[in-house]
Amino acid sequence: MDNGKRVALVTGSTSGIGLSIASKLAAIGYNVAINSFEPESEIGDAPGTIAPDGNVCVRYFQADLADPKRAYDLVGEVVAAFGRLDVLVNNAGIQKVAPIEEFPPEDWDRIRAISLDSAFHTIRAALPGMAGRGWGRIINIASAHGLRASPFKSAYVATKHGVVGLTKTVALETAEKGITVNAICPGYVWTPLVAKQVADQAKVHGLSEADVVREIMLAPQPTRQFVQPEEVAELAAYLCGDMARSITGSAISIDGGWTAK
Repeated sequence: MDNGKRVALVTGSTSGIGLSIASKLAAIGYNVAINSFEPESEIGDAPGTIAPDGNVCVRYFQADLADPKRAYDLVGEVVAAFGRLDVLVNNAGIQKVAPIEEFPPEDWDRIRAISLDSAFHTIRAALPGMAGRGWGRIINIASAHGLRASPFKSAYVATKHGVVGLTKTVALETAEKGITVNAICPGYVWTPLVAKQVADQAKVHGLSEADVVREIMLAPQPTRQFVQPEEVAELAAYLCGDMARSITGSAISIDGGWTAK
């Protein structure tokens, strides 16, 4: 199905940042492929919330991106369904917090596979089609932890640093092909998962939720404000535009001043 609209694939996009990016791209006229590891029966009405007016096509593609073959094949499935792929947003990622001597190796492997390896596989699959059309946008959702470290997050920090390095390398390789490759590096983003963490930490520390947010979770961010998913989505949409053609190989912070320190 090729209705002439550009097509975007956003991985890990049934909630949080990914869902916001998918919704924004649909709102500006992209057909959108969304993805997660759950069966479609378990994702709720994510497709309907992304394009409520039905002006663009939204389809769900189930794939556990820890599996290299599924990550690579996902791109082919999207191209088969839509006829093309113009924008790839690698957003999927997971987290584990533990001292390195207690860090389960299987968690290290899965975090690396989903947060870093899957980006390699999807980019590798998407580039030939983009290069053939002379236009493409690849956006990797990294993190402030792709530029700074925090204790007890060895796998997450290592993989997000890797995502930034991958971004820069692919940008150089595609610089003359009409393709831009950038990383967005958010600080703490307000999502339902984070909201639950605030409530849990308030109980553990015996603090109000407001104090937990300000004194614990947002201590690294000078603004003491969460980044909103919609802010990340707006930046992603700009990077997809023709006026962003000279922005490539960049790791763009949206972190309330965290990495300015």
